[in-house]
Amino acid sequence: MFQDFTSRSTPAHGPARLALLRQAIASEGLTGFLIPRADAHQGEYVADCDARLGWLTGFTGSAGFCIVLPEVAGVFIDGRYRVQVKSEVDLGAFTPVPWPEVKAGPWLLEHLPAGGRIGFDPWLHSRKEVEDLRRALDGSAIELVETANLIDAIWTDRPAPPTATARVHPLDFAGESSAEKRGRLAAGLAKQGAQAAVLTLPDSISWLLNIRGADIPRNPVVQAFAVLQANGHLTLYAEAAKFPPEIRAHLGNEVTLRPVSAFAAGLRSLPGPVQVDPASAPHQVGRALEEAGTPVLWAEDPCIAPKARKTAAEAAGMRAAHLRDGAALVEFLAWLDTEAPKGNLTEIDVVTQLEQHRRATGQLVDISFDTICGAGPNGAIVHYRVTEATNRRVSPGELLLIDSGAQYPDGTTDITRTLAVGPVPEGAAEAFTRVLQGMIAISRARFPRGLAGRDLDALARVALWSAGMDYDHGTGHGVGAALCVHEGPARISRISDVPLAPGMILSNEPGHYREGQWGIRIENLILVTEAPKLGDNRDHLCFETLTWVPIDRRLIVVEMLSQPERAWIDSYHAGVLARIGPLVGAAARDWLVAACAPL
Repeated sequence: MFQDFTSRSTPAHGPARLALLRQAIASEGLTGFLIPRADAHQGEYVADCDARLGWLTGFTGSAGFCIVLPEVAGVFIDGRYRVQVKSEVDLGAFTPVPWPEVKAGPWLLEHLPAGGRIGFDPWLHSRKEVEDLRRALDGSAIELVETANLIDAIWTDRPAPPTATARVHPLDFAGESSAEKRGRLAAGLAKQGAQAAVLTLPDSISWLLNIRGADIPRNPVVQAFAVLQANGHLTLYAEAAKFPPEIRAHLGNEVTLRPVSAFAAGLRSLPGPVQVDPASAPHQVGRALEEAGTPVLWAEDPCIAPKARKTAAEAAGMRAAHLRDGAALVEFLAWLDTEAPKGNLTEIDVVTQLEQHRRATGQLVDISFDTICGAGPNGAIVHYRVTEATNRRVSPGELLLIDSGAQYPDGTTDITRTLAVGPVPEGAAEAFTRVLQGMIAISRARFPRGLAGRDLDALARVALWSAGMDYDHGTGHGVGAALCVHEGPARISRISDVPLAPGMILSNEPGHYREGQWGIRIENLILVTEAPKLGDNRDHLCFETLTWVPIDRRLIVVEMLSQPERAWIDSYHAGVLARIGPLVGAAARDWLVAACAPL
Protein backbone atom coordinates (compact mmCIF):
# COMPACT_ATOMS: atom_id res chain seq x y z
CA MET A 1 0.00 0.00 0.00
CA PHE A 2 2.87 2.37 0.69
CA GLN A 3 3.99 4.45 -2.26
CA ASP A 4 6.90 2.92 -4.15
CA PHE A 5 9.69 5.40 -4.90
CA THR A 6 11.78 3.16 -7.11
CA SER A 7 11.87 4.29 -10.70
CA ARG A 8 9.67 2.44 -13.16
CA SER A 9 11.45 4.16 -16.00
CA THR A 10 13.68 1.85 -18.04
CA PRO A 11 15.41 4.03 -20.66
CA ALA A 12 18.57 1.90 -20.55
CA HIS A 13 16.54 -1.07 -21.76
CA GLY A 14 14.50 0.91 -24.27
CA PRO A 15 16.75 0.47 -27.35
CA ALA A 16 17.28 -3.26 -26.71
CA ARG A 17 13.59 -3.91 -26.23
CA LEU A 18 12.75 -1.75 -29.21
CA ALA A 19 15.13 -3.80 -31.36
CA LEU A 20 13.43 -7.03 -30.22
CA LEU A 21 10.02 -5.59 -31.05
CA ARG A 22 11.15 -4.52 -34.51
CA GLN A 23 12.37 -8.05 -35.15
CA ALA A 24 8.95 -9.41 -34.10
CA ILE A 25 7.20 -6.85 -36.31
CA ALA A 26 9.27 -7.87 -39.33
CA SER A 27 8.78 -11.58 -38.67
CA GLU A 28 4.98 -11.06 -38.77
CA GLY A 29 5.22 -9.34 -42.13
CA LEU A 30 4.23 -6.01 -40.61
CA THR A 31 5.60 -2.49 -40.98
CA GLY A 32 4.70 -1.27 -37.51
CA PHE A 33 2.84 -1.98 -34.28
CA LEU A 34 0.61 0.05 -31.93
CA ILE A 35 1.34 -0.07 -28.19
CA PRO A 36 -1.36 1.62 -26.06
CA ARG A 37 -1.19 2.52 -22.40
CA ALA A 38 -4.57 0.82 -21.90
CA ASP A 39 -5.32 -2.78 -21.00
CA ALA A 40 -8.28 -4.89 -22.15
CA HIS A 41 -10.48 -2.93 -19.72
CA GLN A 42 -9.41 0.45 -21.14
CA GLY A 43 -8.42 1.62 -17.69
CA GLU A 44 -6.28 4.66 -16.98
CA TYR A 45 -4.25 2.67 -14.48
CA VAL A 46 -3.06 -0.81 -15.36
CA ALA A 47 -1.72 -3.84 -13.53
CA ASP A 48 2.00 -4.57 -13.81
CA CYS A 49 1.31 -7.34 -16.30
CA ASP A 50 -0.40 -4.83 -18.62
CA ALA A 51 2.17 -2.01 -18.39
CA ARG A 52 3.38 -2.68 -21.93
CA LEU A 53 3.97 0.95 -22.85
CA GLY A 54 6.12 1.52 -19.77
CA TRP A 55 8.01 -1.74 -20.29
CA LEU A 56 8.95 -0.78 -23.83
CA THR A 57 9.57 2.95 -23.54
CA GLY A 58 10.11 3.79 -19.87
CA PHE A 59 7.24 6.31 -19.95
CA THR A 60 5.14 6.01 -16.79
CA GLY A 61 2.35 8.50 -17.48
CA SER A 62 -1.30 7.49 -17.25
CA ALA A 63 -2.17 8.32 -20.86
CA GLY A 64 -0.43 7.92 -24.20
CA PHE A 65 0.65 5.35 -26.76
CA CYS A 66 3.54 4.41 -28.99
CA ILE A 67 3.73 3.60 -32.69
CA VAL A 68 6.84 1.65 -33.67
CA LEU A 69 7.95 1.83 -37.32
CA PRO A 70 11.23 0.64 -38.89
CA GLU A 71 12.94 4.02 -38.60
CA VAL A 72 11.01 5.87 -35.90
CA ALA A 73 9.15 5.10 -32.68
CA GLY A 74 6.75 7.88 -31.71
CA VAL A 75 5.59 8.24 -28.09
CA PHE A 76 2.33 10.22 -28.14
CA ILE A 77 1.76 12.27 -24.98
CA ASP A 78 -0.62 15.06 -24.00
CA GLY A 79 0.15 18.39 -22.33
CA ARG A 80 0.47 16.88 -18.85
CA TYR A 81 3.52 14.84 -19.86
CA ARG A 82 5.52 17.04 -22.26
CA VAL A 83 8.22 17.64 -19.67
CA GLN A 84 8.06 14.23 -17.96
CA VAL A 85 8.49 12.18 -21.14
CA LYS A 86 11.83 13.80 -21.89
CA SER A 87 13.28 12.53 -18.63
CA GLU A 88 11.85 9.00 -18.89
CA VAL A 89 12.41 7.79 -22.44
CA ASP A 90 15.63 7.33 -24.39
CA LEU A 91 15.37 10.23 -26.82
CA GLY A 92 17.84 8.52 -29.13
CA ALA A 93 15.37 5.67 -29.58
CA PHE A 94 11.95 7.27 -29.06
CA THR A 95 10.48 10.50 -30.42
CA PRO A 96 7.93 12.38 -28.26
CA VAL A 97 4.88 13.42 -30.28
CA PRO A 98 2.49 16.13 -28.99
CA TRP A 99 -0.96 14.53 -28.83
CA PRO A 100 -3.82 15.15 -29.54
CA GLU A 101 -2.48 18.05 -31.60
CA VAL A 102 -0.82 15.37 -33.74
CA LYS A 103 -3.04 12.33 -34.18
CA ALA A 104 -2.00 8.80 -35.10
CA GLY A 105 -3.53 8.84 -38.58
CA PRO A 106 -1.80 11.94 -39.97
CA TRP A 107 1.46 10.89 -38.30
CA LEU A 108 1.34 7.49 -40.03
CA LEU A 109 0.51 9.11 -43.37
CA GLU A 110 3.55 11.35 -42.97
CA HIS A 111 5.94 8.55 -42.05
CA LEU A 112 4.57 5.86 -44.37
CA PRO A 113 3.68 7.73 -47.58
CA ALA A 114 4.13 4.53 -49.62
CA GLY A 115 1.91 2.51 -47.30
CA GLY A 116 2.51 -0.33 -44.90
CA ARG A 117 0.86 -2.85 -42.57
CA ILE A 118 0.31 -1.69 -38.98
CA GLY A 119 -0.45 -4.38 -36.43
CA PHE A 120 -2.60 -3.93 -33.35
CA ASP A 121 -3.97 -6.15 -30.58
CA PRO A 122 -7.79 -6.00 -30.90
CA TRP A 123 -8.16 -6.63 -27.17
CA LEU A 124 -6.32 -3.40 -26.30
CA HIS A 125 -8.08 -0.88 -28.53
CA SER A 126 -11.72 0.19 -28.44
CA ARG A 127 -14.01 -0.06 -31.44
CA LYS A 128 -14.15 3.73 -31.68
CA GLU A 129 -10.37 4.05 -31.58
CA VAL A 130 -9.90 1.52 -34.38
CA GLU A 131 -12.65 2.98 -36.55
CA ASP A 132 -11.35 6.53 -36.07
CA LEU A 133 -7.90 5.41 -37.19
CA ARG A 134 -9.32 3.51 -40.16
CA ARG A 135 -11.17 6.62 -41.30
CA ALA A 136 -8.02 8.73 -40.94
CA LEU A 137 -6.14 6.25 -43.16
CA ASP A 138 -8.98 5.85 -45.67
CA GLY A 139 -7.71 6.16 -49.23
CA SER A 140 -4.11 5.50 -48.25
CA ALA A 141 -2.08 2.36 -48.81
CA ILE A 142 -1.73 1.82 -45.05
CA GLU A 143 -3.51 -1.27 -43.72
CA LEU A 144 -4.50 -1.99 -40.11
CA VAL A 145 -3.94 -5.62 -39.22
CA GLU A 146 -5.35 -7.43 -36.17
CA THR A 147 -2.64 -9.56 -34.59
CA ALA A 148 -1.53 -11.21 -31.38
CA ASN A 149 0.24 -8.89 -28.97
CA LEU A 150 3.85 -8.62 -30.05
CA ILE A 151 4.98 -7.10 -26.74
CA ASP A 152 3.74 -10.17 -24.87
CA ALA A 153 5.74 -12.37 -27.24
CA ILE A 154 9.05 -10.73 -26.25
CA TRP A 155 8.29 -9.85 -22.59
CA THR A 156 9.75 -13.01 -21.09
CA ASP A 157 9.39 -12.06 -17.41
CA ARG A 158 5.92 -10.53 -17.65
CA PRO A 159 4.18 -10.51 -14.24
CA ALA A 160 1.13 -12.68 -13.58
CA PRO A 161 -2.36 -11.12 -13.69
CA PRO A 162 -3.68 -9.80 -10.34
CA THR A 163 -5.90 -11.97 -8.16
CA ALA A 164 -6.66 -9.73 -5.18
CA THR A 165 -9.60 -10.73 -3.01
CA ALA A 166 -12.81 -8.73 -3.51
CA ARG A 167 -14.72 -7.14 -0.63
CA VAL A 168 -18.31 -6.02 -0.15
CA HIS A 169 -19.11 -2.32 -0.50
CA PRO A 170 -21.76 -1.83 2.21
CA LEU A 171 -25.27 -0.74 1.30
CA ASP A 172 -24.96 2.12 3.81
CA PHE A 173 -22.24 3.60 1.58
CA ALA A 174 -23.76 2.62 -1.78
CA GLY A 175 -27.32 3.74 -1.12
CA GLU A 176 -28.77 1.20 -3.54
CA SER A 177 -28.48 -2.59 -3.60
CA SER A 178 -26.86 -4.44 -6.46
CA ALA A 179 -30.19 -6.13 -7.23
CA GLU A 180 -31.88 -2.73 -7.48
CA LYS A 181 -29.16 -1.41 -9.78
CA ARG A 182 -29.28 -4.48 -12.00
CA GLY A 183 -33.07 -4.34 -12.17
CA ARG A 184 -33.04 -0.66 -13.10
CA LEU A 185 -30.39 -1.09 -15.79
CA ALA A 186 -31.98 -4.28 -17.13
CA ALA A 187 -35.26 -2.46 -17.58
CA GLY A 188 -33.42 0.17 -19.58
CA LEU A 189 -31.91 -2.51 -21.82
CA ALA A 190 -35.28 -4.08 -22.45
CA LYS A 191 -36.75 -0.67 -23.31
CA GLN A 192 -34.04 -0.19 -25.94
CA GLY A 193 -34.64 -3.64 -27.39
CA ALA A 194 -31.35 -5.11 -26.15
CA GLN A 195 -31.18 -8.65 -24.80
CA ALA A 196 -27.95 -8.00 -22.93
CA ALA A 197 -25.10 -5.52 -22.38
CA VAL A 198 -21.40 -6.35 -22.29
CA LEU A 199 -19.54 -4.59 -19.44
CA THR A 200 -15.76 -4.31 -19.63
CA LEU A 201 -14.93 -1.41 -17.29
CA PRO A 202 -13.88 -2.66 -13.82
CA ASP A 203 -15.32 0.39 -12.06
CA SER A 204 -18.68 -0.14 -13.78
CA ILE A 205 -18.77 -3.77 -12.69
CA SER A 206 -17.59 -2.99 -9.16
CA TRP A 207 -20.22 -0.24 -8.84
CA LEU A 208 -23.00 -2.42 -10.24
CA LEU A 209 -22.26 -5.35 -7.90
CA ASN A 210 -21.43 -3.20 -4.84
CA ILE A 211 -18.01 -4.79 -4.52
CA ARG A 212 -14.53 -3.36 -4.30
CA GLY A 213 -11.11 -4.90 -4.90
CA ALA A 214 -7.38 -4.32 -5.14
CA ASP A 215 -6.42 -5.61 -8.57
CA ILE A 216 -5.20 -2.19 -9.72
CA PRO A 217 -2.94 0.01 -7.60
CA ARG A 218 -4.81 2.97 -6.07
CA ASN A 219 -8.12 1.96 -7.70
CA PRO A 220 -10.37 -0.22 -5.51
CA VAL A 221 -11.80 -2.25 -8.37
CA VAL A 222 -12.13 -5.89 -9.32
CA GLN A 223 -10.82 -6.64 -12.80
CA ALA A 224 -13.50 -8.60 -14.63
CA PHE A 225 -15.80 -8.73 -17.62
CA ALA A 226 -19.56 -9.09 -17.30
CA VAL A 227 -22.73 -9.58 -19.30
CA LEU A 228 -25.93 -8.09 -17.90
CA GLN A 229 -29.08 -9.61 -19.39
CA ALA A 230 -32.40 -7.82 -19.84
CA ASN A 231 -33.94 -10.06 -17.13
CA GLY A 232 -31.44 -8.77 -14.53
CA HIS A 233 -29.19 -11.85 -14.46
CA LEU A 234 -25.47 -11.14 -14.70
CA THR A 235 -22.63 -13.42 -15.76
CA LEU A 236 -19.37 -12.34 -14.17
CA TYR A 237 -16.14 -13.39 -15.89
CA ALA A 238 -13.40 -13.28 -13.26
CA GLU A 239 -11.05 -15.63 -11.46
CA ALA A 240 -12.83 -17.57 -8.72
CA ALA A 241 -9.95 -16.98 -6.28
CA LYS A 242 -11.06 -13.34 -5.96
CA PHE A 243 -14.43 -14.32 -4.50
CA PRO A 244 -14.45 -16.09 -1.10
CA PRO A 245 -17.77 -17.55 0.14
CA GLU A 246 -18.98 -14.34 1.81
CA ILE A 247 -18.56 -12.42 -1.45
CA ARG A 248 -20.39 -15.10 -3.43
CA ALA A 249 -23.20 -14.94 -0.89
CA HIS A 250 -23.33 -11.18 -1.37
CA LEU A 251 -23.56 -11.60 -5.16
CA GLY A 252 -26.53 -13.96 -4.83
CA ASN A 253 -28.11 -16.43 -7.19
CA GLU A 254 -28.70 -13.93 -9.98
CA VAL A 255 -24.95 -13.59 -10.57
CA THR A 256 -23.13 -16.48 -12.24
CA LEU A 257 -19.35 -16.60 -11.86
CA ARG A 258 -17.31 -17.96 -14.77
CA PRO A 259 -13.54 -17.81 -15.51
CA VAL A 260 -12.12 -15.05 -17.70
CA SER A 261 -11.00 -17.71 -20.18
CA ALA A 262 -14.69 -18.39 -20.93
CA PHE A 263 -15.48 -14.78 -21.87
CA ALA A 264 -14.75 -15.00 -25.61
CA ALA A 265 -16.84 -18.15 -26.01
CA GLY A 266 -19.59 -16.65 -23.88
CA LEU A 267 -19.86 -13.68 -26.25
CA ARG A 268 -20.46 -15.97 -29.20
CA SER A 269 -23.40 -17.65 -27.46
CA LEU A 270 -25.37 -14.49 -26.63
CA PRO A 271 -28.75 -13.80 -28.20
CA GLY A 272 -28.96 -10.35 -29.70
CA PRO A 273 -29.18 -7.49 -29.93
CA VAL A 274 -26.30 -7.00 -27.49
CA GLN A 275 -25.39 -3.52 -26.26
CA VAL A 276 -21.66 -2.70 -26.45
CA ASP A 277 -19.88 0.57 -25.68
CA PRO A 278 -17.76 1.53 -28.73
CA ALA A 279 -15.65 3.91 -26.64
CA SER A 280 -14.59 1.45 -23.94
CA ALA A 281 -15.16 -2.16 -24.98
CA PRO A 282 -12.25 -3.89 -26.73
CA HIS A 283 -12.57 -4.04 -30.51
CA GLN A 284 -12.49 -7.83 -30.19
CA VAL A 285 -15.81 -7.85 -28.30
CA GLY A 286 -17.72 -6.44 -31.25
CA ARG A 287 -15.73 -8.63 -33.62
CA ALA A 288 -16.70 -11.80 -31.71
CA LEU A 289 -20.38 -10.88 -31.69
CA GLU A 290 -20.41 -9.99 -35.36
CA GLU A 291 -18.61 -13.19 -36.31
CA ALA A 292 -21.33 -15.11 -34.43
CA GLY A 293 -24.01 -13.26 -36.37
CA THR A 294 -25.27 -11.48 -33.25
CA PRO A 295 -26.76 -8.00 -33.82
CA VAL A 296 -24.83 -5.31 -31.92
CA LEU A 297 -26.39 -2.18 -30.44
CA TRP A 298 -23.59 0.35 -30.10
CA ALA A 299 -24.33 2.50 -27.05
CA GLU A 300 -22.68 3.82 -23.91
CA ASP A 301 -21.98 1.45 -21.03
CA PRO A 302 -25.28 1.60 -19.10
CA CYS A 303 -23.46 1.97 -15.76
CA ILE A 304 -21.56 5.14 -16.63
CA ALA A 305 -24.28 7.77 -16.26
CA PRO A 306 -25.95 6.43 -13.08
CA LYS A 307 -22.56 5.77 -11.47
CA ALA A 308 -21.59 9.41 -12.03
CA ARG A 309 -24.73 10.71 -10.31
CA LYS A 310 -24.05 9.84 -6.70
CA THR A 311 -26.79 8.67 -4.37
CA ALA A 312 -27.49 10.58 -1.17
CA ALA A 313 -25.57 7.88 0.72
CA GLU A 314 -22.57 8.18 -1.61
CA ALA A 315 -22.56 11.98 -1.27
CA ALA A 316 -22.71 11.66 2.52
CA GLY A 317 -19.82 9.21 2.47
CA MET A 318 -17.77 11.57 0.33
CA ARG A 319 -18.44 14.44 2.74
CA ALA A 320 -17.36 12.31 5.69
CA ALA A 321 -14.24 11.13 3.87
CA HIS A 322 -13.25 14.71 3.07
CA LEU A 323 -13.61 15.84 6.66
CA ARG A 324 -11.45 12.92 7.80
CA ASP A 325 -8.94 13.63 5.06
CA GLY A 326 -9.00 17.36 5.75
CA ALA A 327 -8.02 16.73 9.38
CA ALA A 328 -5.12 14.53 8.27
CA LEU A 329 -4.00 17.22 5.80
CA VAL A 330 -4.12 19.95 8.44
CA GLU A 331 -2.03 17.88 10.85
CA PHE A 332 0.42 17.30 8.01
CA LEU A 333 0.54 20.95 6.89
CA ALA A 334 1.15 22.14 10.43
CA TRP A 335 4.12 19.76 10.61
CA LEU A 336 5.35 20.79 7.16
CA ASP A 337 5.19 24.50 7.95
CA THR A 338 7.58 23.93 10.83
CA GLU A 339 9.98 21.54 9.14
CA ALA A 340 10.18 22.67 5.50
CA PRO A 341 11.85 26.06 6.12
CA LYS A 342 14.75 24.26 7.82
CA GLY A 343 15.79 22.91 4.42
CA ASN A 344 16.25 19.32 5.59
CA LEU A 345 13.26 17.67 3.91
CA THR A 346 13.17 15.89 0.57
CA GLU A 347 10.16 15.23 -1.63
CA ILE A 348 10.11 11.61 -0.45
CA ASP A 349 10.13 12.76 3.18
CA VAL A 350 7.08 14.89 2.47
CA VAL A 351 5.18 12.12 0.65
CA THR A 352 5.96 9.59 3.39
CA GLN A 353 4.85 11.93 6.17
CA LEU A 354 1.60 12.77 4.38
CA GLU A 355 0.70 9.10 4.00
CA GLN A 356 1.49 8.49 7.65
CA HIS A 357 -0.99 11.19 8.67
CA ARG A 358 -3.67 9.63 6.49
CA ARG A 359 -2.87 6.20 7.86
CA ALA A 360 -3.27 7.57 11.40
CA THR A 361 -6.98 8.00 10.69
CA GLY A 362 -7.26 4.21 10.98
CA GLN A 363 -9.49 4.13 7.89
CA LEU A 364 -7.08 4.49 4.98
CA VAL A 365 -7.61 1.75 2.40
CA ASP A 366 -4.99 3.11 -0.01
CA ILE A 367 -3.89 6.40 -1.49
CA SER A 368 -6.02 7.26 -4.53
CA PHE A 369 -3.00 7.85 -6.80
CA ASP A 370 0.74 8.16 -6.41
CA THR A 371 1.29 11.48 -4.65
CA ILE A 372 2.57 14.30 -6.84
CA CYS A 373 5.07 16.24 -4.75
CA GLY A 374 7.16 18.65 -6.79
CA ALA A 375 9.64 21.05 -5.23
CA GLY A 376 10.78 24.01 -7.30
CA PRO A 377 11.16 23.00 -10.96
CA ASN A 378 9.69 19.54 -10.34
CA GLY A 379 6.37 21.23 -9.65
CA ALA A 380 6.23 22.26 -13.31
CA ILE A 381 5.97 18.58 -14.30
CA VAL A 382 2.18 18.30 -14.15
CA HIS A 383 2.01 14.60 -13.24
CA TYR A 384 5.43 14.36 -11.62
CA ARG A 385 6.07 11.23 -9.58
CA VAL A 386 9.05 11.37 -7.24
CA THR A 387 11.47 8.44 -7.37
CA GLU A 388 14.73 7.78 -5.61
CA ALA A 389 16.49 9.02 -8.76
CA THR A 390 14.55 12.31 -9.00
CA ASN A 391 14.11 13.01 -5.27
CA ARG A 392 14.80 16.70 -4.67
CA ARG A 393 15.39 18.68 -1.51
CA VAL A 394 12.62 21.08 -0.46
CA SER A 395 14.53 24.34 -0.26
CA PRO A 396 13.51 27.72 1.14
CA GLY A 397 12.69 30.22 -1.58
CA GLU A 398 10.79 27.67 -3.69
CA LEU A 399 7.23 26.57 -4.20
CA LEU A 400 6.10 23.09 -3.23
CA LEU A 401 3.19 21.54 -5.14
CA ILE A 402 1.45 18.58 -3.48
CA ASP A 403 -1.36 16.79 -5.33
CA SER A 404 -2.60 13.79 -3.36
CA GLY A 405 -5.63 11.76 -2.41
CA ALA A 406 -6.90 8.85 -0.38
CA GLN A 407 -9.23 5.89 -0.66
CA TYR A 408 -11.42 5.39 2.40
CA PRO A 409 -14.24 2.85 2.80
CA ASP A 410 -16.82 5.61 2.34
CA GLY A 411 -15.17 7.93 -0.18
CA THR A 412 -12.34 9.06 -2.42
CA THR A 413 -10.38 12.31 -2.07
CA ASP A 414 -8.17 14.37 -4.37
CA ILE A 415 -6.63 17.66 -3.29
CA THR A 416 -3.83 19.92 -4.48
CA ARG A 417 -2.17 22.66 -2.50
CA THR A 418 0.74 24.84 -3.59
CA LEU A 419 2.80 26.12 -0.70
CA ALA A 420 5.43 28.77 -0.16
CA VAL A 421 8.59 27.52 1.52
CA GLY A 422 10.26 30.63 2.90
CA PRO A 423 10.57 33.65 0.55
CA VAL A 424 8.18 33.61 -2.40
CA PRO A 425 9.85 33.39 -5.85
CA GLU A 426 9.45 36.39 -8.14
CA GLY A 427 6.17 36.34 -10.05
CA ALA A 428 4.83 33.31 -8.21
CA ALA A 429 2.35 35.13 -5.98
CA GLU A 430 0.77 36.95 -8.92
CA ALA A 431 0.43 33.71 -10.89
CA PHE A 432 -0.92 31.89 -7.81
CA THR A 433 -3.55 34.58 -7.31
CA ARG A 434 -4.73 34.26 -10.93
CA VAL A 435 -5.01 30.50 -10.51
CA LEU A 436 -6.94 31.07 -7.29
CA GLN A 437 -9.30 33.46 -9.06
CA GLY A 438 -10.07 30.71 -11.57
CA MET A 439 -10.71 28.16 -8.83
CA ILE A 440 -13.03 30.63 -7.05
CA ALA A 441 -14.90 31.36 -10.30
CA ILE A 442 -15.74 27.66 -10.74
CA SER A 443 -16.62 27.29 -7.06
CA ARG A 444 -19.07 30.22 -7.24
CA ALA A 445 -20.54 29.30 -10.62
CA ARG A 446 -24.28 29.18 -11.05
CA PHE A 447 -25.42 27.91 -14.42
CA PRO A 448 -28.49 26.64 -16.33
CA ARG A 449 -29.20 22.91 -16.23
CA GLY A 450 -27.98 21.28 -19.45
CA LEU A 451 -24.62 23.05 -19.66
CA ALA A 452 -21.51 20.90 -19.95
CA GLY A 453 -17.96 21.20 -18.68
CA ARG A 454 -16.87 22.92 -21.89
CA ASP A 455 -19.30 25.75 -21.07
CA LEU A 456 -17.62 26.40 -17.70
CA ASP A 457 -13.96 25.72 -18.46
CA ALA A 458 -13.20 29.29 -19.54
CA LEU A 459 -14.30 30.63 -16.15
CA ALA A 460 -11.19 29.06 -14.64
CA ARG A 461 -8.89 30.60 -17.24
CA VAL A 462 -10.05 34.20 -17.69
CA ALA A 463 -7.75 35.65 -15.03
CA LEU A 464 -4.80 33.75 -16.53
CA TRP A 465 -5.70 34.64 -20.11
CA SER A 466 -5.80 38.33 -19.23
CA ALA A 467 -2.10 38.08 -18.38
CA GLY A 468 -1.18 35.88 -21.37
CA MET A 469 -1.09 32.70 -19.26
CA ASP A 470 -2.83 29.32 -19.45
CA TYR A 471 -2.41 25.63 -18.59
CA ASP A 472 -2.31 22.56 -20.80
CA HIS A 473 -4.74 20.29 -18.98
CA GLY A 474 -8.44 20.20 -18.24
CA THR A 475 -9.86 22.13 -15.32
CA GLY A 476 -11.55 19.16 -13.71
CA HIS A 477 -12.29 15.45 -13.94
CA GLY A 478 -15.06 13.29 -12.55
CA VAL A 479 -14.38 11.45 -9.27
CA GLY A 480 -15.83 8.14 -8.09
CA ALA A 481 -17.36 7.46 -4.68
CA ALA A 482 -14.93 5.03 -3.04
CA LEU A 483 -13.93 4.17 -6.59
CA CYS A 484 -11.55 5.51 -9.23
CA VAL A 485 -10.24 9.02 -8.64
CA HIS A 486 -10.67 9.69 -12.37
CA GLU A 487 -14.19 8.84 -13.48
CA GLY A 488 -16.22 9.62 -16.59
CA PRO A 489 -18.21 10.81 -18.28
CA ALA A 490 -18.33 14.43 -17.10
CA ARG A 491 -15.42 16.78 -16.66
CA ILE A 492 -14.65 20.48 -16.81
CA SER A 493 -12.80 20.72 -20.09
CA ARG A 494 -13.03 22.43 -23.46
CA ILE A 495 -13.76 19.06 -25.08
CA SER A 496 -16.45 17.78 -22.70
CA ASP A 497 -20.02 18.00 -23.99
CA VAL A 498 -21.58 15.85 -21.24
CA PRO A 499 -24.25 17.88 -19.41
CA LEU A 500 -23.52 18.35 -15.72
CA ALA A 501 -26.17 16.86 -13.45
CA PRO A 502 -26.90 16.82 -9.72
CA GLY A 503 -24.86 14.21 -7.88
CA MET A 504 -21.81 14.42 -10.12
CA ILE A 505 -18.52 15.02 -8.31
CA LEU A 506 -15.74 16.86 -10.12
CA SER A 507 -12.33 18.26 -9.38
CA ASN A 508 -11.74 22.01 -9.70
CA GLU A 509 -8.03 22.42 -10.38
CA PRO A 510 -6.71 25.22 -12.56
CA GLY A 511 -2.95 25.72 -12.62
CA HIS A 512 0.03 27.46 -14.16
CA TYR A 513 3.53 26.11 -14.77
CA ARG A 514 6.91 27.62 -15.58
CA GLU A 515 9.29 24.94 -16.78
CA GLY A 516 12.51 24.93 -14.80
CA GLN A 517 11.08 27.17 -12.04
CA TRP A 518 7.82 26.12 -10.37
CA GLY A 519 4.33 24.78 -10.76
CA ILE A 520 1.08 26.07 -9.27
CA ARG A 521 -2.20 24.18 -8.94
CA ILE A 522 -5.06 24.55 -6.46
CA GLU A 523 -7.66 21.79 -6.30
CA ASN A 524 -10.87 21.14 -4.41
CA LEU A 525 -13.55 18.57 -5.16
CA ILE A 526 -17.04 19.90 -5.85
CA LEU A 527 -20.50 18.30 -5.97
CA VAL A 528 -23.11 19.39 -8.52
CA THR A 529 -26.30 20.39 -6.70
CA GLU A 530 -29.62 22.12 -7.38
CA ALA A 531 -29.24 25.90 -7.08
CA PRO A 532 -31.67 27.89 -4.92
CA LYS A 533 -34.31 29.64 -7.00
CA LEU A 534 -33.57 33.25 -7.87
CA GLY A 535 -34.95 35.86 -10.21
CA ASP A 536 -37.45 34.33 -12.61
CA ASN A 537 -36.99 30.85 -11.07
CA ARG A 538 -35.00 29.34 -13.91
CA ASP A 539 -33.67 25.82 -13.37
CA HIS A 540 -30.04 26.36 -12.37
CA LEU A 541 -27.28 24.23 -10.85
CA CYS A 542 -24.34 25.12 -8.65
CA PHE A 543 -21.48 23.48 -6.78
CA GLU A 544 -21.05 22.37 -3.18
CA THR A 545 -17.42 22.33 -2.04
CA LEU A 546 -16.34 19.04 -0.46
CA THR A 547 -12.67 19.79 0.32
CA TRP A 548 -11.85 21.70 3.52
CA VAL A 549 -8.13 22.52 3.76
CA PRO A 550 -6.55 26.00 3.97
CA ILE A 551 -5.19 27.75 0.88
CA ASP A 552 -1.77 29.31 1.43
CA ARG A 553 -2.52 32.97 2.24
CA ARG A 554 1.18 33.84 1.87
CA LEU A 555 0.84 33.41 -1.89
CA ILE A 556 -2.28 35.57 -2.29
CA VAL A 557 -1.91 39.11 -3.63
CA VAL A 558 -4.98 40.47 -1.91
CA GLU A 559 -5.06 43.64 -4.01
CA MET A 560 -5.67 41.55 -7.13
CA LEU A 561 -8.87 40.07 -5.73
CA SER A 562 -12.34 41.55 -6.10
CA GLN A 563 -14.49 42.00 -3.02
CA PRO A 564 -16.60 38.90 -3.82
CA GLU A 565 -13.40 36.87 -4.27
CA ARG A 566 -12.07 38.05 -0.91
CA ALA A 567 -15.40 37.22 0.67
CA TRP A 568 -15.31 33.73 -0.80
CA ILE A 569 -11.80 33.08 0.58
CA ASP A 570 -12.72 34.34 4.04
CA SER A 571 -15.93 32.33 4.05
CA TYR A 572 -14.12 29.22 2.85
CA HIS A 573 -11.46 29.53 5.55
CA ALA A 574 -14.11 30.10 8.19
CA GLY A 575 -15.73 26.89 7.02
CA VAL A 576 -12.43 25.04 7.21
CA LEU A 577 -11.84 26.23 10.77
CA ALA A 578 -15.37 25.34 11.88
CA ARG A 579 -15.33 21.87 10.35
CA ILE A 580 -11.72 20.77 10.82
CA GLY A 581 -10.72 22.63 13.99
CA PRO A 582 -12.55 20.20 16.31
CA LEU A 583 -10.94 17.19 14.58
CA VAL A 584 -7.25 18.02 15.09
CA GLY A 585 -4.82 18.26 17.99
CA ALA A 586 -3.98 21.45 19.88
CA ALA A 587 -0.81 22.30 17.90
CA ALA A 588 -2.50 21.76 14.55
CA ARG A 589 -5.50 23.78 15.73
CA ASP A 590 -3.27 26.72 16.61
CA TRP A 591 -1.69 26.52 13.16
CA LEU A 592 -5.13 26.26 11.57
CA VAL A 593 -6.41 29.38 13.31
CA ALA A 594 -3.55 31.39 11.82
CA ALA A 595 -3.86 29.75 8.40
CA CYS A 596 -7.58 30.58 8.27
CA ALA A 597 -7.34 34.18 9.45
CA PRO A 598 -9.42 36.60 7.35
CA LEU A 599 -7.62 38.34 4.51
